[in-house]
Amino acid sequence: MRILIIIPAYNESSSIKELIDNLKKENVDLLVINDGSTDSTSLICRQNNVNVIDLPCNLGIGGAVQTGYKFAFKENYDIAIQVDGDGQHDPKQIRLLIEPIINGHADMVIGSRYIVKRGFQSTLIRRIGIKYFSRLIYVLTKRKITDPTSGFRACNRKVITVFANVYYPADYPEPESIVHLLRTNHKVQEVPVEMIERQGGISSIRAFRSIYYMVKVSFAILIDGLRGKKFYEVDQL
Repeated sequence: MRILIIIPAYNESSSIKELIDNLKKENVDLLVINDGSTDSTSLICRQNNVNVIDLPCNLGIGGAVQTGYKFAFKENYDIAIQVDGDGQHDPKQIRLLIEPIINGHADMVIGSRYIVKRGFQSTLIRRIGIKYFSRLIYVLTKRKITDPTSGFRACNRKVITVFANVYYPADYPEPESIVHLLRTNHKVQEVPVEMIERQGGISSIRAFRSIYYMVKVSFAILIDGLRGKKFYEVDQL
């Protein structure tokens, strides 16, 4: 199976080299989406023979990741795995993500730090947001997702096609994309992983933006629900 690692990166020069070195040990293809970085992120990747797409401006995490999915779709990859560029995701755990997909048990697999609760558990403010979105997703879909903001995710070809051509949220896409997949009858599964504290860079979700983040994503999820499954089926045609 052809497997692509998608790494969205914005000013991650302090952590990207070590991440690349560790990912190369996993024997998969790498693609860095340089989201308008002003530091040497792109240069470091090129010096280490990693494919890079340099976006002309900062699109945010949603636009950067969807660029990776469009590349994965165009190049006929079977599995795409999202790994953050800040070093929080352990490449050794990639096998845990792809196993349910290879076995046909899941369309998307999320690496959750809250199943066994080992490793870095995130900041207090972010944990509050995670619990809120977990509850909201349960209310809307009757499915418990313990780590809905996790960016450590793997998708099969079917989900790659959806994210590349049909629908992918522009801002803070993780919770919203989960709800969309569940509403359109895709199989979403979580596996336990351990995460590491951010090795560099600055989080896109900072304290003063947390309320804005929660409100915006909540409205986006509700609007997506009002559109319904048929809206996306017609749009795809």
